[in-house]
Amino acid sequence: MHLRQWQSECVNRALEHFNDKHRHFLCLATPGAGKTIMAAEVAAKLIEKDLIDFILCFSPSINISQGIKHTFSKRLECRFDGIIGAVGCSYTYQSMLSFKEDFWQLLKQNRVLVVFDEIHHCAGSSLEDANVWGEEILLNIQNQAAYTLALTGTPWRSDQAPIALSRYTAPDNQILCDYIYGLREAVAEGVCRPPKIVLIDNEKISITDEESETKTFNCLDELFKGSSISYQSVIKNNEAIRHCLTLATKKLNDIRLHNPNAAGLVVASSVEHARYILNMLKNEYSQTAEIVTYKEDLPSHKINEFRNSTTNWIVSVGMISEGTDIPRLQVCCHLSRVKTELYFRQILGRILRVNEAMNQEAWLYTLAAPKLVKFAHRIDVELPDSTVIIREPIKSAEHSLQMTNSKIKTNKSPTIFDDNSVGFTEFHSTENLDYSPNNHSNSCVGSLDFSGGFREQVVSTFNSPF
Repeated sequence: MHLRQWQSECVNRALEHFNDKHRHFLCLATPGAGKTIMAAEVAAKLIEKDLIDFILCFSPSINISQGIKHTFSKRLECRFDGIIGAVGCSYTYQSMLSFKEDFWQLLKQNRVLVVFDEIHHCAGSSLEDANVWGEEILLNIQNQAAYTLALTGTPWRSDQAPIALSRYTAPDNQILCDYIYGLREAVAEGVCRPPKIVLIDNEKISITDEESETKTFNCLDELFKGSSISYQSVIKNNEAIRHCLTLATKKLNDIRLHNPNAAGLVVASSVEHARYILNMLKNEYSQTAEIVTYKEDLPSHKINEFRNSTTNWIVSVGMISEGTDIPRLQVCCHLSRVKTELYFRQILGRILRVNEAMNQEAWLYTLAAPKLVKFAHRIDVELPDSTVIIREPIKSAEHSLQMTNSKIKTNKSPTIFDDNSVGFTEFHSTENLDYSPNNHSNSCVGSLDFSGGFREQVVSTFNSPF
């Protein structure tokens, strides 16, 4: 298996680290760089040196777990399914909670390498600040494993809790990584695609309350500061969705002129939201599209099928947010209600994986909510030598849209995992949503009118030939 330069360097660094009697190694590599291949190489080298007997891999989802199983089995040229004769097995973090004491005896009686993908899902430097997955690591792995290899593309948690198995500086509390491979290096070396982030705003937004009093705002930032309209209301607005999809589908169609199997991803805010967007893609834009949510049958199978198909779009609610390798994804619409930097970067990472196609553009479309604007420009700042911000002309609106607001109840608890990270959280409403212009679910009472022209700011993070 041919390794990229950073992968070879990281493998050597890890082996030196373990040889110096250090047992825990943390690799920070930008999403899309190929961390799993690197980890499989470390495992192969440790087996060759007769330093380990078995390998356990843990990751946030079944789809990622299956990908790890395939990569390790291919590199090690043997089964990786945990059955007698296999050299290892790949599990989800959730599965750790069901393991009995006899399973954990494996680590006490053998020399085991434990690999953690997206380790930021596991919190805890002690039992007092650990989440359920971090607690299992502290109790059963930290002091029993021969070696651990932790991988992450986003080395922080939204709740600011310490990441399991990690070391931090004092007093500034910065995480210490044993190897770092950043986005700037990955793009410069052709390992990742150069992304462009399109921030969508509107120049005239009117709010009319129950007393028929109207307030007008010339951007989303002013809207959120000066009214009770929520970000969730905007990402579910017909005209906002339509404008985002118009830009994204046009871009994907252009890319597919060179890459016929290029695809796009829409990250929705709820199952109802996702189904509405799916119908819009099919009926208004004549796009082939698939949906994957926790309510669909065999979602992992659907993702695997999409990976090798020529379908234009896949609409998801949190199931294709990190670690899922679909290199043909080149366009993404971020319409999720989750606005954390961790989630934003993980979503961006879905379109950065380089493949053999002629065109290697990567475009992320999102609404210009203040937090998302900050995250986009923070990525831009990380690349001081190649910052380019392009302002596209303001497009005049041909019509306005009025959206009636009504209160909605939401389930704000994760439906799959119970940690505080957001990578695979799905939210759903307790009632069916009607996305017609005059019956739209929002968080306030009144009406919202996008009567101005939408405008886009393109944050071009690299000098690119595209």
